[in-house]
Amino acid sequence: MNVASKFVEILEEEGIEDVFGIPGEQIMPLYKALSTSKINHILTRHEQAAAHAADGYARSSGKIGVCIATASPGALNFTMALATAFKDNVPILVITGDNELKYRNTDHFQTTPQFDIFSHITRASYNPLNGTEAMYTLRAAIYELKTIPKGPIHINLSKDVLLQEDFEDFKLCYLCEDDMSNITKAQELIDNAERPLFILGAGAITQKDNIEMIARKHKIPITTTFHAKGIISESDELNLGLVGIRSTPRAKYAFENSDCIIALGIKASERTLPVIPDNLIHVNINKDVLIGDFPIHGKVEDFLLEVRFKDSDWLGEILEIDNAIEIEGLDDDLKPQAAIKRILEKYSNNIVVSDAGSHTTWTTLLKKSHKPRQFLFPGAMAPMGYGLPAAIGAGIATGEKVIVINGDGDIQMNIQEFATLRENDLDVIVFILNNSEFGIIRQWEEDFYDMDPYQVRLNNPDFAKLASSYGIDAIRVDNLDDLELLLEKDLYGPIVVEIVVESENIPLPK
Repeated sequence: MNVASKFVEILEEEGIEDVFGIPGEQIMPLYKALSTSKINHILTRHEQAAAHAADGYARSSGKIGVCIATASPGALNFTMALATAFKDNVPILVITGDNELKYRNTDHFQTTPQFDIFSHITRASYNPLNGTEAMYTLRAAIYELKTIPKGPIHINLSKDVLLQEDFEDFKLCYLCEDDMSNITKAQELIDNAERPLFILGAGAITQKDNIEMIARKHKIPITTTFHAKGIISESDELNLGLVGIRSTPRAKYAFENSDCIIALGIKASERTLPVIPDNLIHVNINKDVLIGDFPIHGKVEDFLLEVRFKDSDWLGEILEIDNAIEIEGLDDDLKPQAAIKRILEKYSNNIVVSDAGSHTTWTTLLKKSHKPRQFLFPGAMAPMGYGLPAAIGAGIATGEKVIVINGDGDIQMNIQEFATLRENDLDVIVFILNNSEFGIIRQWEEDFYDMDPYQVRLNNPDFAKLASSYGIDAIRVDNLDDLELLLEKDLYGPIVVEIVVESENIPLPK
């Protein structure tokens, strides 16, 4: 048995069921082993799409996403998607092939410093020099991805290492290096608080039942980041909604008036915390993102076991605030927000995947999630082209209907994945809002640079015909009545719906 075969055996042993990628010369030994394994390989048409699909797979299911590429021409296509997953702490195992070890640090054909490049956009980048090191790095990577899921981990495998037959494998034993030294100070802050508030991030999703029990028992209101929407249903009065730049009125009031903010599993970016309060307890397994005077480096589960909470009585005060966000144009024919409102009303209980652009703002404002992992979008990096491949990953991971809300610009960044969608016959409905422009860029040009629209107009193809050429059913609508009639039907994917919409400015954060 060679290293490649043992790699695949370990992946099977660790419960990996699906991987995304494209074969190539340097990674071929691994593909030979995959070809006789139980693992389902999803062939994408571009490596960026493979990594985005692994991202959507992980976000929607909580499982490890896996993507595979060959040496530099394939591997470097991963970079944008891995940077996205890195910024959002998405657990992905990234496997790349490479030329033989003797060609490292040379100008040999298809040789680049992949290890160095990936070290900046992954939590760890390994470059094993022999089979035993390869076994160690794989075991270590899977352990960390399962127990400390704070971002992608990369393993770069030279072809000659993959073919080695003389190696050792072993089980690993780890001790987590948590730092709960601030727990006593945090407890004192909680004990003295009259107006406590939870801010929940994606790192708190696994503890949703415990958090909901605590919050409901003690009447402690919660707010969420974008990636934790629905951790408690957004129709529940306990959930005040998003906090940060897209804050709801109740969440904004609670954040500004709380005397003890307990942030669980949040990255604490400027989009969530425009200012760092001095009463912030911040709990995260990733010590690199901890901020504030009461940082707790550890698991949310362990923190909840260590602290005690008391009853709060300020929820009623918060609920007196009207939490409605006024959005104009929801009934105008055919504003993008009007189309998105009706799509979300029809598919309120489905996974929704957005991309980057003005449609993401409307979707964020209008989407109400009733459980976690229902709304996926590339938050901290926001590259165009995320939506379609991420939806494919979510569909593979969950087997559920997935809704994609895309713009006409970003769908063309990875439009070749219509082939992957059709090949896997997934129940994915792709809505393309076509306003024939890069809308946000046009708005920035006009509002902030006092210039006429420049290089933002798009001469688009007929998306419905294009989807049809891939063997996907497609429909084109250009008015609100036809869209409403279409949404009365039970649609099953794969299907593409092109919606011709007007140019519209998004409401900018205040």
